Amino acid sequence: MYFIFKEEYMMRLKPGLQKLQLNREKGPFPDRYPFNLPALRQLNSLNLHPKVTYLTGENGMGKSTLIEAIAVANGFNAEGGSINFNFSTRPSHSELHEYIRIARRPGKFRTGFFLRSESFFNLATEIEKLDAGGGGRPIIDSYGGRSLHEQSHGESFWALFMNRFSGNGLYILDEPEAALSPTRQMAMLVRMHELIGQQAQFIIATHSPIVMAYPSSIIYELTENGILKTAYTETQNYLISKQFLDNHTGMLRILLNEKKTD
Repeated sequence: MYFIFKEEYMMRLKPGLQKLQLNREKGPFPDRYPFNLPALRQLNSLNLHPKVTYLTGENGMGKSTLIEAIAVANGFNAEGGSINFNFSTRPSHSELHEYIRIARRPGKFRTGFFLRSESFFNLATEIEKLDAGGGGRPIIDSYGGRSLHEQSHGESFWALFMNRFSGNGLYILDEPEAALSPTRQMAMLVRMHELIGQQAQFIIATHSPIVMAYPSSIIYELTENGILKTAYTETQNYLISKQFLDNHTGMLRILLNEKKTD
């Protein structure tokens, strides 16, 4: 009982995001993007886990739109990076962040990062551009000291996780598995666990059953019927992946419409 009490007390002291609320009094337009997305039509609020909150679901349900809005509402650049980045290659983010309110615990994170897989190339370019201008310690030193463009996509992601991420930080990640092998995805869980032990908080949009396996978490599945809190082994991504791996030959026959031969 003492340890449960102690953990709850420490969580109250830990900085972090507690709840997302859509400010409908401000007047979101139900027939206009992104408010017309199925998963967002009925959204009023989401409780956020002090360690890890996952957003998962089929393509087109609004995962990236929602996680982008959470990031921008917390002061991050829409194309990714820390709150100190302020570049725009092609403005494409929605207005959803203007209608979001975030409830926070007392205290401030020391650091943070928004990883958007689709625009990570633009972020790497911006780092090189800023460093070429001189004026202090090179930014790339915080990412391992080697140009992110001179590494494979997976290596550059891993350099970010291992060098730029640190304790007492807020990390908002959009499909981090995009460049990571299954082995690296498992290693990512280990790295997340290290950082969570140092008071970090993660919000992650993902399709990967490996990435969303962290046990101390909330998983929200975005569906045609709204946003549903879902157990890990009941998510569609888990069930479909397991079904395929348990019987890949049978699944391939069905998918490729092939007849079984003796």
